Amino acid sequence: MPVIERTIEVKWRHQVHFTEGVFSPGNTVLRDILADGRPAPFGRPAKAIVVIDESLAHAMPSLVPNLEAYFKTHADTLRLVAPPVLLLGGEAVKNAYFRVSEIHALIDRHHVDRHNYVIAVGGGALLDMVGLAAATAHRGVRHVRIPTTTLAQDDSGVGVKNGINAFGKKNFIGTFAPPFAVINDFTLLATLGARDKRAGYVEAVKVACIRDARFFDAIERDADALAAFEPEAMKRLIRRSAELHLDHIATSGDAFEMGSARPLDFGHWAAHKLEQLSEYRLRHGEAVAVGVALDVVYARLRDMLPPAEAERILALLERLGFELFSQELVHADDDGQLLVVAGLEEFREHLGGELTITLLRTIGRGCEVNEMDLPLVARAIEELRERHGRRQRTVPIPASRSSAR
Repeated sequence: MPVIERTIEVKWRHQVHFTEGVFSPGNTVLRDILADGRPAPFGRPAKAIVVIDESLAHAMPSLVPNLEAYFKTHADTLRLVAPPVLLLGGEAVKNAYFRVSEIHALIDRHHVDRHNYVIAVGGGALLDMVGLAAATAHRGVRHVRIPTTTLAQDDSGVGVKNGINAFGKKNFIGTFAPPFAVINDFTLLATLGARDKRAGYVEAVKVACIRDARFFDAIERDADALAAFEPEAMKRLIRRSAELHLDHIATSGDAFEMGSARPLDFGHWAAHKLEQLSEYRLRHGEAVAVGVALDVVYARLRDMLPPAEAERILALLERLGFELFSQELVHADDDGQLLVVAGLEEFREHLGGELTITLLRTIGRGCEVNEMDLPLVARAIEELRERHGRRQRTVPIPASRSSAR
């Protein structure tokens, strides 16, 4: 039978802006982005719906008034079609579809079309949910992200994924849709507690490990300043980490993950499962720190990663304030099998195809493997528990007799 086949190429512009005081009247970054360098469509101001993390709005009482004043100042270009919507952020916002439907209803009610905007101001979970709503209304309303956590500013908020959780799995429902723009405003990090300020550091360590040894060196040099949350050190980390993430998305040739590999998810196969097992007591960054540590020790045990380099990575994570062990690592089922290893199949299934895990050959260069030796995973967990040192050993590590593929 005859076949007609064509290759369709789509180009995306992905822009991340760095500023401070994004809603200050004299700061034109947001206005210029929404104007998109040309007159507003049809001579009318661009419409916008804004969704804000409720906790952030409470912590920064001036945020909503400043935002509303900003739109009034630039009313010739921008129009806020409804009062800002306040939603509780954190992983809970991704655990039900009805929040997406609420955003859809606002888009419909206010006739926000594909030349108008849905703006999300919050952490990565809120950005994921609002991004899904924007990507699926009218097959794609322009979405602007204003991340307000270190993790969102240096990693998740500058990515191209949107999603919510379902069936007990992270990001089971989602899309790949690059945001129209990302605006990183360092002043929005001011109210974060230590846990959330620290959380994004691990994604910078992760991308340095797989992509840029010199960046890893820089994080080591800044480790004490980062642990003390010194602003200039944090800015350097956020900017370079965001740049490396964008470089990978733009140049890897697989921005929408059509293959089986997810290099930027180094350390994440275990992290996602640990979040679930902890019922999200563990923050994402904390779980990733444990997941990275696990894969670093595993790679060393497999004689892939030199011991001295493995120790540098583990020591850096500890200097930055991360725990490298969580009790969920040793949770087991009735047959004595570690529950965390189910994360390998869930990780594979999320993309399909062959299991592909990113490990390290050396700092700055990742490699891919297609199987994990489960007894060796158990040994790595035991080593992390011993290193953790401050907890009494109460749960034996179940041995496994097979490899996961």
